[in-house]
Amino acid sequence: MWIQPEEVLLAGALWVSERANPFFILQRRRGHGRGGGLSGLLVGTLDVVLDSSARVAPYRILLQTADSQIYWNIACGSSRKEITAHWDWLESNLLQTISIFDNDEDVTTFVKGKISVCRFLYVWLFRCSSVCLAVSDVPILQGIIAEENRLKPGEEQEEDCGKFREAELKMRKLFRMPEEEKLVNYYSCSYWKGRVPRQGWLYLSVNHLCFYSLLLGKEVTLVVQWTEVTQLEKNATLVFPESVRVSTRHTDHFFSMFLNINDTFKLMEQLANIAMRQLLDNEAFAADRLLPKPCKTLKNVSVLKRDLDARAKNERYRTMFRLTQDERLDGHTDCTLWTPFAKMHVVGQLFISNNYICFNSKEEDLCQLIIPLREVSIVEKADSSSVLPCPVSISTKNKMNFLFANLKDRDFLVQRISDFLQRTPDSLWGDISPLALIGHSASPAVPSTLSAGSESVHRGRHYHPGLATASQGLLQLYHRHATEDLGPKAMKEKMKEEAWNIHFSEFGRGVCMYRTSRTRELVLNGIPECLRGELWLLFSGAQNEMASHAGYYGDLVEQAMGLCSLATEEIERDLHRSMPEHRAFQNETGIAALRRVLTAYAHRNPGIGYCQAMNIVTSVLLLYCTEEEAFWLLVALCERMLPDYYNTRVVGALVDQGVFEDLTRAFLPLLYEHMQDLGVISTISLSWFLTLFLSVMPFDSAVLLVDCFFYEGIKVIFQVALAVLHDNMEALLSCSDEGEAMTILGRYLDNVVNRQTVAPPIPHLHALLTSGDEPPPEIDIFDLIKSSYEKFGSLRSDVIEQMRFKQRLKVIQSLEDTAKRSVVRAMMTESAFSIEELEELYCLFKSKHMTSCYWGASSSAAERHDPSLPYLEQYRIDPAQFSQLFTALAPWVCGGHTPTLSARLFRILDQNQDGLVNFKEFIIGLSGMYHGDMTEKLKLLFKLHLPPALCSEEAESALEAAHFFTDNLPQGETSGEGGGASEEKKEEKVKDYRYYLRMWAREKEPQAETIKDLPRMNQEQFIELCKTLYNMFSEEPQEQELYHAIATVASLLLRIGEVGKKFNGSKKPDNSRVPPTASPQKEFPGEGMSVESQVCQALADAQMEPSLLQTSDEENKDDTSVSSYSVVSSGSLQSEDIADDTVLISGSEQKQGSTLDADWSITFEQVLASLLTEPTLVDYFERKRDIQVKMAVCKAQRVVERQTSSTSETEITQHAI
Repeated sequence: MWIQPEEVLLAGALWVSERANPFFILQRRRGHGRGGGLSGLLVGTLDVVLDSSARVAPYRILLQTADSQIYWNIACGSSRKEITAHWDWLESNLLQTISIFDNDEDVTTFVKGKISVCRFLYVWLFRCSSVCLAVSDVPILQGIIAEENRLKPGEEQEEDCGKFREAELKMRKLFRMPEEEKLVNYYSCSYWKGRVPRQGWLYLSVNHLCFYSLLLGKEVTLVVQWTEVTQLEKNATLVFPESVRVSTRHTDHFFSMFLNINDTFKLMEQLANIAMRQLLDNEAFAADRLLPKPCKTLKNVSVLKRDLDARAKNERYRTMFRLTQDERLDGHTDCTLWTPFAKMHVVGQLFISNNYICFNSKEEDLCQLIIPLREVSIVEKADSSSVLPCPVSISTKNKMNFLFANLKDRDFLVQRISDFLQRTPDSLWGDISPLALIGHSASPAVPSTLSAGSESVHRGRHYHPGLATASQGLLQLYHRHATEDLGPKAMKEKMKEEAWNIHFSEFGRGVCMYRTSRTRELVLNGIPECLRGELWLLFSGAQNEMASHAGYYGDLVEQAMGLCSLATEEIERDLHRSMPEHRAFQNETGIAALRRVLTAYAHRNPGIGYCQAMNIVTSVLLLYCTEEEAFWLLVALCERMLPDYYNTRVVGALVDQGVFEDLTRAFLPLLYEHMQDLGVISTISLSWFLTLFLSVMPFDSAVLLVDCFFYEGIKVIFQVALAVLHDNMEALLSCSDEGEAMTILGRYLDNVVNRQTVAPPIPHLHALLTSGDEPPPEIDIFDLIKSSYEKFGSLRSDVIEQMRFKQRLKVIQSLEDTAKRSVVRAMMTESAFSIEELEELYCLFKSKHMTSCYWGASSSAAERHDPSLPYLEQYRIDPAQFSQLFTALAPWVCGGHTPTLSARLFRILDQNQDGLVNFKEFIIGLSGMYHGDMTEKLKLLFKLHLPPALCSEEAESALEAAHFFTDNLPQGETSGEGGGASEEKKEEKVKDYRYYLRMWAREKEPQAETIKDLPRMNQEQFIELCKTLYNMFSEEPQEQELYHAIATVASLLLRIGEVGKKFNGSKKPDNSRVPPTASPQKEFPGEGMSVESQVCQALADAQMEPSLLQTSDEENKDDTSVSSYSVVSSGSLQSEDIADDTVLISGSEQKQGSTLDADWSITFEQVLASLLTEPTLVDYFERKRDIQVKMAVCKAQRVVERQTSSTSETEITQHAI
C-alpha cells in the first residue's frame, strides 16, 4: 500500500535489497520468506516475540537520491505480488519523468508530492462520494484504498488505538479470518508443545483462541473454537508454573508466562461463556452499541474488551442487588452511609445505574440498601464539615432520608443522579408506594385510573381485578373464615409478626429498607404467613419489575389464553398434579389461577415455555401472593435466580448438580467416593434443586427453605443439601446399592417437620409411599437450617458462580455429545454411512450452521435453530451453506457446473419448501450419491434434471415439461373414475372402525418410489443431463473412454426418443396439438438443425463453460480436452452433425432459436438401459467412493488455505527472481 512518505536513516539494517534503480529500492525484511541464514532467523524471531511484525510490513519501497544519505519510505506490502505491482507502476509512470530532473531535491519533492496528492484525491473521493470505480484500477490508488479501509474499517474501530488495529490485521492474515471476526485482546505468552515452551502471541477473538509463534524458523500455529472448549482452568504445577489449561474433546493446551494471568483467564471465561450461550440458545455475540466512550484513550484496550468488562461489572451488580437484566451500571464510588439504627457511618460503595441507587457495605451483611429512582423525591448536597465531608442527602416518597458522605466527586455524582431522575417516568401511584397496597383487596388510595371501571369492562376478560386471586393469596382466601387460634403455635406466629413490625419501624419497610444481619436472622427464624408474599417480592427483586410494568400481566393473560401450543397442552396435563393434597388446588379457583400464571409466562418466554416442576413452584407462590405477584416471582426465579433451570434440557439444574458433586467431594470426601460408586448424587439432587425441596419434603418445612432461598439465593439450597448428606453419612456409607441409599434419604426428608406452623397439617404423598414399619425420628427444619449454616456457612456466592462456569462447559458439551449420538443412532437406519462418518458429517454440518451465527446473519441463523425440534431437525442450513458442503463432500465433481447441481439437489431435499435443509435431509441426499446402487444413483441424477429441481430459469421449456407430465392424465382420470365408482359401491356397505384404521395405516405407510413413478424427460431436460454428465467426467482417469461412452449413449437415446415420438404420435388425434402461431419469428444460427447437433452443441457449451474459469497455466489441458471431445464426436455421431456443431457460435443463441421437438421424450428405464450398454459408465457409477478423504480435507480447510497462501507467495518470489 502507498503510505505517507517517512524518513529512513538506515536502509540496510534488518532489510535485504532485491531490486534497485537510480531512484528506488525494493527491500524485503530479513526472516521473511526463504533463505536469510542465521540473521534472518534471528530477525524473524525478534519480530514475533517483540510483536514488531504487526507494525512492520515484510516488503517496502524506498526513494533514494545520489547526493542524500536520507531515504524515504513511500510504499509497503504484505506480499510480493502487492509490492511488485507498486514497483511496476513506479517504473512505468515516474521513472522516466524524474530522470530528466537536474536537482535531487526536486526529485524528492516531486515524488513525495505525487504520492501525497494521490492519497488526498482518494480520501476526498472516499469521504464525499462513492465514485471510486474509475480510480480503483490504478495501482497507486489501490494501495491507498487498502490503507484507508484498514485505518477506517468501521465506526467501532475508530476508538481502537493504532497498535491494536495492527494486531487485529495481523491475526486475520495469520489465521485467515474474515473481517467479521473481531479481536478482543492479545497477550504475550508461552505455549507448551510437549515439554518445550514456544514463546509467541495469544490472540483472543470473539469466536476463536489463536496462538502464533515463529522461533528460529519453526512456526507454530494453533486455532481453537470456543464452542469446542470442554474445560478451562487456571493451575500451578511444577511442570506448568501458573498456567492456563484449555481442554477440548481431543487434546489439552497449556499456556503460561502471562504478565497478568488473572486478567487473561477472566477474559477467556467470558468468551467461553458466550460460546456456551451460543450453543444453548443460538445467540450470537452482539456488541453493545450504547457503551459510553472512555474519557481518555485506553492503551491497547479494544472496544470489545471494554464491552466485555462492562458486561461483567453489570452482571455482578445485578446479582448483588437482585436487579433486572436490563439494568446497566453507570459507575460506583467509595463513600460512607449514616445508619440511624446503629448511630454510625458505615464504609462501603455507592452504585449508580439508570434506575437505582444502591449501597453495599465492605463488611459482609453489615448493611445493604436499594433505592429505586422512582421512589426518590429530593437529591441535594448537604453542608460539608470536617466530621461529614462532601455529604449528599437523598429523600424518598415514603419519608425516608439517606445521608451519604466522603464522596470524592460530589458535584458530578449529583448531576448524574439528576440526569437519571429526569429520564425516570412519573410513577402511576403518585406519592403512594405500591408496596403499601400489597395483600389488600381494596384501598381508597388506589388511583382512579386503576380502580375505575364497571363490571361491563371486566366482563369477557380472563383476568380482572374482580377475581379473588387478583387481590389476595389462596391461603388468605381459605383462612378468611377460620376461627382465631389462641394456642402456643399461634402465639409464636404473633411474636414473629411483632418482631418483623419492630424491624420495619427501625430499618424501614418496602424497597428502601436497610438490609442487615438482623434481617437475615429474622428470615432464618421463619417469615410469618401474612408477610411471606410481601417479603418474597422484596428480597427477590420481583417488586421492582412489577412496579415498572403496571398492567403487563393482565394484557399478557388476554393474549395468551385461548392459544394452543405444546406448552399449553403440557400445562393442562399437569394442572391437577400441582399440590393435589392442598385444598386450595382441589377446586377451580386455584386451578384457574395456576393456569393463567403458567400460560402467561409460557407466552412471555417461548424459549422456556413450560417445564415440569414449574407447576409445583408456582402453586406454592400462589398460596401467599396474588396472581400478578406470583407471575413476577416466577419471572425472577426462571430468568435470574435459577438461570436455565426450566428450559427444555434443564441445563441450569444439571450445572448445579455438578456443582453439588464438587462440593460433596470437597466437604464430604469419603461419602463422595462411596456415592459415586453407587451413582446416587446425580439421581437424588435433580429433584431437590428443580423444586427447591418442595417435592421431597413436607410443605410446611420446605416453604421455610424457600424463605431462605429468596433472601440468600442458591447458596442455601447447597448448604441444606450438604447438611442432609452429612446427617445420613453413616447410613449411606453402609449402603450396598442405589435403591437403599434413595430410601434412606427419602425417609429422612419425609420426616423433616416444622413444629411452629399454625396451618393444619398437609399430607405428604411422598411420605405415604416411603414410610416403613419403624419411622425414623423427626428432624426439626429449624435445626437442619441452623446446622447447615454452622457446618457449611463458609460457602460464598462468587465461589459458586466460578464452579457453575466450570460445570456449564461440561454439561453443555455433554448435551451436545448426547445430541450427536442420538442423531447418529437415528440415521444409522436411514443411510449406509458408518458411525464415525456420521459423527464427522454431523460436526461439519453443525459447524457450518454455527459459522453463520457469528460470520453471517445471526438473526437468520437463530431462526434456523429450534431446540424444541428433534435433534435431527434442530440445525438447518440455507442454499449457500448447502452449496459449500456439497462442493466439498459430493462425489460428483462437475467443475463450474457444481453450484448448479447443488442448487437442484437442494430443491429436491427441501420438501417443505422453506428454503432450509436439515441434517436428515442432507444425509439422505449424500448417502444416495455414495452408497446407492447404480439404479439409485441414476435415479437421483435423472430427478436432478426434472422439476422441481430444474427451475424455470434453467429450462426454458417448462411448459413443454408440464405437457409431458399431463400426457398420461386421461388414462389416470379414467382409472380414477372407475375407482370412484367402485368406492361408491363400497360405501353402500356399513364400514366398521377397523376399516378406517386400515385405511389410516395405509395412508401413513411410506410409499416406496419406483422407477415407473418418475415422469418422462423432454428434450431440453435431456440436453441439461448431457451437460451434467460431460462435466462429471472432466477429472476422471478414464476421461477419453467416458466421453466416448456418453456420446454413444446420447446418440442412442436421441434415436429412442425419435422412435417413441412416432409410436406415440400414431395414437394421438391430429387435433390434439396446438397449432403454431403465425407470427413471424427471428431466425437464429442453428435453427432447423438436427437434435443430435443440438446435443453436440450443448456438450461443447459444457466444455467451454469451465474453460473460461481456468488460468493461463491450464490452457494446455483445456486444448487436450477439446481435441479429445472432437475424436469422440467423430467416432460416435454423424459427420454432418459435427459440421453443424462447428458452425454454431454460442449455446445461448441455440437455446433461443433452435426448434426443440415438443413431442420428443424418454423414460428413466430407457436411460438406464442405454447406460448399461457401456461398461465404462457402469464401472463409473458402481464404483465405491470413500468420503473420509473429502471430510479430512474439509475439516483441515483452514490449514490448507494458509499453506496455499504461503506457497503461492513463494512461487511469485521464484518467478520474480
